[in-house]
Amino acid sequence: MARSSRSVPLTGRVVVITGGARGIGRATAQAFLAAGAHVAIGDLDAALAARTATEFAGHGRIIGLPLDVTDPDSFAAFVDAAERELGPMDVLINNAGIMPSGLFAAEDPAMTDRILDINVRGVMTGTRLALRRFVPRGTGHLINIASLAGTAGMPGLATYCASKHAVIGFTEAVHLEHADTGIQITAVLPGNVRTELSAGANMPPWVLKATTIEPEAVATAILESIGHNRPLLTIPRPLSPVIRLSSLLPYRLRRLTSNLTGMTTAFTHPNPQARAHYHRRITESPTHP
Repeated sequence: MARSSRSVPLTGRVVVITGGARGIGRATAQAFLAAGAHVAIGDLDAALAARTATEFAGHGRIIGLPLDVTDPDSFAAFVDAAERELGPMDVLINNAGIMPSGLFAAEDPAMTDRILDINVRGVMTGTRLALRRFVPRGTGHLINIASLAGTAGMPGLATYCASKHAVIGFTEAVHLEHADTGIQITAVLPGNVRTELSAGANMPPWVLKATTIEPEAVATAILESIGHNRPLLTIPRPLSPVIRLSSLLPYRLRRLTSNLTGMTTAFTHPNPQARAHYHRRITESPTHP
């Protein structure tokens, strides 16, 4: 369970998390509960959201609700229900997202639309709903979960990379629009997180060891970001200067580095068995990781 030594009190704060039944969302819900916050988690898998809330009920006040982030009415109903049960929302974490892998030429256009609907339009809808509540009060913290994949292009993840590039640019713009208002807006850029979403990545063991983090580490960083108006937060933080430096390398050297680290083939030739279950879940009964 994540703990924090940060000074900004979270006791009684209302934290709303999309895609909260699994992975980063689930770990983040647990971390905020441990810090004394009241938490609402939403997920397309409504039964799993309810079970997760029941599981964590002994740790604090939490509710699990159905949510389809691609449907603005569903999103609005989710936030309204969370506020009726817990009080005015203090923090919204737009975490819901999907990451199918494979070559773009073979990607079903329907899946392309779904990635963009969840990863981009869902974030925009949540941002609009949050700001309509935060702006009149002059307070609130919006956190959009992006990815380090949004700082470069990774073969096998073309649409996902596009969606996370969009989230980073969108969040930076909205952050600047509200920089002097008391409203805090942050894009969180995790590296390779050990969840179902990134299962089967074909990278050398030393790269996986150096770059893979647990969802609890992301949750802790999110928790500690509250009260600090950072536009971008890279997790793990030591990767931030590495990312900046790599963007300055000549193209051929970047290609060589990508080949040596396995980034070129990580998701063009992943472990098929490890990816199969995730792809089946988001295709047959799409839910948010």
